[in-house]
Amino acid sequence: MTDNKRAVILVSGGLDSATVLAMARQQGYDCYTLSFDYGQRTRSELLAAERVSIAVGDVEHKVVKLNLDSIGGSALTDTAIAVPEEQTTGIPVTYVPARNTVFLSIALGWAEVLGAQDIFTGVNAVDYSGYPDCRPEYISAFETMANLATRAGVEGHKLTIHSPLMKMGKSEIISAGVKLGVDYGLTVSCYQATAEGLACGKCDSCRLRRQGFADAGVVDPTRYVQARVQGYT
Repeated sequence: MTDNKRAVILVSGGLDSATVLAMARQQGYDCYTLSFDYGQRTRSELLAAERVSIAVGDVEHKVVKLNLDSIGGSALTDTAIAVPEEQTTGIPVTYVPARNTVFLSIALGWAEVLGAQDIFTGVNAVDYSGYPDCRPEYISAFETMANLATRAGVEGHKLTIHSPLMKMGKSEIISAGVKLGVDYGLTVSCYQATAEGLACGKCDSCRLRRQGFADAGVVDPTRYVQARVQGYT
């Protein structure tokens, strides 16, 4: 164990959280990565989260089991709701009710146990698919709540929620990650990836990811289900 500051990093297995983990490591934090088995449609993202955590270099990786599928309300937790393959307006059906609030609350609890004053999340207000819990106002409000609701905050050990990708576009995120040595081939972003982590190439997350690599001038390492048919790499 080092004398570095500790931080809890939310790692989903996707492109954004992998970049955030690399950023935290580059800043000298001892990183404790946290993922959630919350009843999501895409189980392969949990394996990706573990791969990324090991590759970038964490101290400990923890998976917390939840059952958000028991309340449903999202295409990511209810298989009866189809994942849209056409671009939509407004808040899409892939929004999981209160997901980031639940995740950040558990991250906050673990941070207190670890004596960590920093939590990192990959939320993004530019390419965020319209999710209300990916906005700077939300992160600011949660940080205020965190410092009101915890012993650490009350005793003067200020807790900070870091969202370094908040104002970055997908191509900027990818470029930053490449400079930090992130292997994006380890990540899974697709809303309906197969058990092997193959991406559909059609959902909103796949579109944003693919366009991001193109705009960044970086070869897309994503493995697609119909790569040959669709002409994807």
